[in-house]
Amino acid sequence: MADGAVAASDVGATEFALRERRDTGALHRAIFIGLAGLLLVAPFLAYPVFLMKVLCFALFALAFNLLLGYGGLLSFGHAAYFGMASYVSAYTAKHWGMTPELAILLGVAVAALLGTAFGALAIRRQGIYFAMITLALAQMVYFFSLQTPRFTGGEDGIQAVPRGKLFGLLSLADDRILYYVVAAIFFGGLLLIYRIIHSPFGQVCKAIRDNEPRAISLGYRANQYKLAVFVLSASLAGLAGATKAIVFQLASLTDVHWTMSGEVVLMTLVGGMGTVFGPIAGALVIVAMQNYLAHLGAWVTIIQGVIFVVCVLVFREGIVGVIAKRVKQPL
Repeated sequence: MADGAVAASDVGATEFALRERRDTGALHRAIFIGLAGLLLVAPFLAYPVFLMKVLCFALFALAFNLLLGYGGLLSFGHAAYFGMASYVSAYTAKHWGMTPELAILLGVAVAALLGTAFGALAIRRQGIYFAMITLALAQMVYFFSLQTPRFTGGEDGIQAVPRGKLFGLLSLADDRILYYVVAAIFFGGLLLIYRIIHSPFGQVCKAIRDNEPRAISLGYRANQYKLAVFVLSASLAGLAGATKAIVFQLASLTDVHWTMSGEVVLMTLVGGMGTVFGPIAGALVIVAMQNYLAHLGAWVTIIQGVIFVVCVLVFREGIVGVIAKRVKQPL
């Protein structure tokens, strides 16, 4: 009878877990549908260029959150991949006459190669040492960009980047048409990250994040998984940077500066680290502040710092993290 009771209890627990998973899946599908609908009508409600900036930085924050929130690796140098992809995309579009999709893809490829090289070095260390290595490597990219004006334009950057025609057919000169292209790139990146998180690969990454020695004892090669998630994160960060260069027709030193790495950390923490949709909310908050408080000059940075401190003290899980806690569903 005891065995029967235990078996019944196990069956009940399994059914409850399956029901909870179905509820979570239904909620996430509803959010994706709502987000897709919002993206469709957004350019009729707000300035398309502002929306494109939000989407580019939201994708950047999502890429960083993949590494930090699900891989457990804090990088202070993600601006290297964002900025270098931006430079490559802008340079190839302007000087080689590449169509925007090819320029963006080449930028992503360079970011992936850079992520592979830097990741292979950085994952040899853990914790603060890992973070400092990524910062040092990113600073190398910054000084390279500063000292190679023939490629990067130096302090002037690469300006007047042509938006060109998508696949040689669709002109991106119109902001609204370009917005829908950027929205498609963002939504595709979001779906890819969601699939990665909920794949067996993502589950192993979370296991390594939570208890690396135990994951290794189970036979998983932790460093290989760390490198893989590092390269995926760098590639998606490069996708965001390359797209931004086409949108704003500009690639500059700001894109590779260490403050850009700090901004993406801020976006992720404000929105909710380790949540699927948190970085989107964080990017919206930070970009909106920069846009609508620009007349305050340097005070914008101080206000951002105050908001960050308040979030750390009051909303430790971030905006979406707090909402997820209230509704008792992972978001």
